Amino acid sequence: MTAHRSGRRPADTAFFAMLALSAVLLVATIQVVFLKAPIEARMGIVQKIFYFHVPSAYAMYLGATACFGGSVAYLLRPTDVRDAIARAGAEAAIVFGAVVLVTGPLWGAKAWGVYWTWDPRLTTALLSWLIYVSYTVLRSFSGDGPGERRIAAALGILGAANLPIIHYSVQKWGGQHPAVITGKGGGLGHPDMKLALGLAFAAFTCLAISLIWARARVELVERRLSRAEEDAIDLGLDTRTET
Repeated sequence: MTAHRSGRRPADTAFFAMLALSAVLLVATIQVVFLKAPIEARMGIVQKIFYFHVPSAYAMYLGATACFGGSVAYLLRPTDVRDAIARAGAEAAIVFGAVVLVTGPLWGAKAWGVYWTWDPRLTTALLSWLIYVSYTVLRSFSGDGPGERRIAAALGILGAANLPIIHYSVQKWGGQHPAVITGKGGGLGHPDMKLALGLAFAAFTCLAISLIWARARVELVERRLSRAEEDAIDLGLDTRTET
């Protein structure tokens, strides 16, 4: 009743609530990471990159999952909503993947002495990121017809197929990339470190959902406006023809 009187739908209220929660969690994460969590003895201040690098990778997985789900659903039954979710997920995967690919070399420069090495996990992560870049380039420059959407959906599914390879590459092929959370890469011994990582995961999860949600909303509005313009043009042409 209140939402109806104020002109705001429940979906809008939920969206803005998610945005607010994301902002609060991000501020709390930054405060705990830099003011509460101790500095790691071996890596020093550089270790704090970990609190953003790993959750960004997880958020990239969330974007890729949204793209995969939207792509599969679109191929089964094409709708604007499903296609918008797939496109939003791909763009979120690019954003968070870029954070992963930037923060990873900063960590590597301290831990390995080089910014980049063709480690199995780094290589597969870069490949996955390039797939989603290809998806977005295809959607941006090849038109928005049913054929282009189906080809993009196939790319979205291909990108998701690479995610398990990224995750298990360290166990299968070795490499230099640590598996910190599993306890083989040094671990997080201090409770405040675990708190910082937990908050970071929560913040980046909410942020990923917010960005996917916002981008999908924008995409749907753009399509409604485009169709309204086409209808107006057709109506104008019909009016002139009758005249």
